[in-house]
Amino acid sequence: MKKIIFNTPSFSNSGIQNIKLLKAKNFFSSGGFFTKKCENWLEKNIKVKKAILTNSCTAALEMCSLLLDINKGDEVIMPSYTFVSTANAFVLRGAIPVFAEIDERTKNIDASKIESLVTKRTRALVVVHYAGVSCDMDKIMQIVKKKNIYLIEDAAHSILSYFRNRPLGSYGDLATFSFHETKNIHCGEGGALLINNIAFVNRAKILRDKGTNRDDFNNNLTKKYTWVDLGSSYGLSEINAAFLFKQLLEAWQITKKRLVIWKKYYDELYTLEAKSLIKRPVLQNYSKHNGHIFYIVLGSKTDRHKLIKFLKIKKIMSIFHYIPLHNSPYGKRFYKNRNLKITERISDRILRLPIHNKMTIKKVIYICKIIKIFFDKKI
Repeated sequence: MKKIIFNTPSFSNSGIQNIKLLKAKNFFSSGGFFTKKCENWLEKNIKVKKAILTNSCTAALEMCSLLLDINKGDEVIMPSYTFVSTANAFVLRGAIPVFAEIDERTKNIDASKIESLVTKRTRALVVVHYAGVSCDMDKIMQIVKKKNIYLIEDAAHSILSYFRNRPLGSYGDLATFSFHETKNIHCGEGGALLINNIAFVNRAKILRDKGTNRDDFNNNLTKKYTWVDLGSSYGLSEINAAFLFKQLLEAWQITKKRLVIWKKYYDELYTLEAKSLIKRPVLQNYSKHNGHIFYIVLGSKTDRHKLIKFLKIKKIMSIFHYIPLHNSPYGKRFYKNRNLKITERISDRILRLPIHNKMTIKKVIYICKIIKIFFDKKI
């Protein structure tokens, strides 16, 4: 079998046709026809009050920090098991990330460990829905309401994932999506800020447009177009938006196919879990995921290293994910000797397997066969 790569971004010729339409519209920067189409789709399907396309999920997170007026010394609770952008957005404003433990079953923030981390300086809680699997939003919503802190959903993995029957991204005061090429739905590089707290809508438009009242000016609500607040160039170009809109129209189909692949992995690897050689993802009754990531958890870091090497020999690409932020060179300055043993154990043992829309069931069966051979040899 030819080399099996970890990810191949979905590609649609119709997306290219959309880009070609821009020539007739003669508008290529942010805020145009396709930007509005994408934002309308997100508002309708994710059930949020306002969606704003951004040039990345990182940019959307930075906008969250600005919208909440995060300042030096403020504390923001978040899992350590996440991508660096989750923390950077707030550290850039002088905040202190307070790293929380994860739930071993879901790899999401452990809701039972959050409340003890809240102090007088806590401004917000950021939850990350790892692999498109929902955090326990019932418990989390109770905590933020009780402690009167803002909730941000880092839903980078989670478009068309749900907690019970409600889309992820529709719970937090603010939420973010990623449309990076590694995600289910993509435009090469892009993201979205999702707003459920209506108080943030007008300012979010200003922040996106470099701190100007460009949106009001374009809608004839003001005669002057000028600098009125902080901001940066957070918008997404129409070229990316044109490609993204076609992806969004195909989102249900893309998700359905990924779920078929995910389920095949899950079924094929049952016997290894039954023998206590690996652990598969733990499915939650309250969560409907989108097949973004399929992973296994090995018995040790050594086993993972050996399996990665064995799969590579067989021309199968696999990767681990993430180095916990509290153990990173920069993150150590914020760590206060908290016990994050579960985070560290999962980080050392988790292994992600190839999953994308060009995967075939035949390839999944082959990968699982190779993994079984590895354990047969090991035993």
